[in-house]
Amino acid sequence: MNVRPTIIVTGGSAGIGLAIVERFADLDYRVLSLARRRCPIDTVESVLADLGSPNNLAAVTQQICDRLPASSEIHLIHNAASMPTDSATSFNLNVLERTLRLNVSTPAELNAGLIPRMAAGSSIIFIGSTMSEKAAAGRLSYVTSKHALLGLMRATVQDLFGSGIHVMCVAPGFTDTAMLGPGLAVPGFAQSVLDMVSFGRLLDPEEVADIVVFATRTPALNGSILHANLGQR
Repeated sequence: MNVRPTIIVTGGSAGIGLAIVERFADLDYRVLSLARRRCPIDTVESVLADLGSPNNLAAVTQQICDRLPASSEIHLIHNAASMPTDSATSFNLNVLERTLRLNVSTPAELNAGLIPRMAAGSSIIFIGSTMSEKAAAGRLSYVTSKHALLGLMRATVQDLFGSGIHVMCVAPGFTDTAMLGPGLAVPGFAQSVLDMVSFGRLLDPEEVADIVVFATRTPALNGSILHANLGQR
C-alpha cells in the first residue's frame, strides 16, 4: 500500500505557514500543522503546541512520531518564528534567548526527534529571511537568529550526508503577513520598504508556498539558500 508523503509545518495556522499547508493540502499530501492555534483548513491535522517553550517540546515530538510510520517520506518545514524589536543599544537578554529558542533551538530539537522516521526522499526546509545574510537596525535578535538558522541548515546537511534527505533554506523578503503589519503602520515605513524592492510590492505568502513545494521536490538544492525577495537594493 502506498503511503502519502507527510508534510509537517511549524506555524501553520497563519501567514506563510498557512499558505504552505494550504498548498500541500490541495496537492493531497498528508499535512500536520504545529502551532498554538488550530489550522483553519479542515483536511490539515492540527498539533497544538507552544513551540517557544522548551518544557513540552519532547512531548510534542512524541505526539507527532505516534502519528507516523516507522519510516516514510516526510517533509519538515520550519516556518514558525518570532521577530521582536530590539537593538544593540536596547539589549534584553530574555528577548534574545526567547527568539533563539523558537527560531533556532526548536527546529534543531524537532529535527533530532523526527529524522529517525524520515526515509530517503524526505526533506528539511528552513524558512529563513533576507536577514539570514544581511541586517537591519532594530532587529538584533531576529537577524541573529536567522543567521544562526542558516548555520543550522548547513550543519544539518553535513550530518545527513548520504542519507537521501535533502536540506535547504528558503529566504523570503518582505511578505504581506501579520508579522510585517505593525511596521507597515509606521508613517513612511511602507514606502521605504517598497522603494527597496525592484517590483515595488510585497511578496504574497502563496508565492513563498509555491517555492517551498518546489524545494521539497528538488534534491539538487541540498545545502543551498534560495532567496525569494523580488530583487532588493
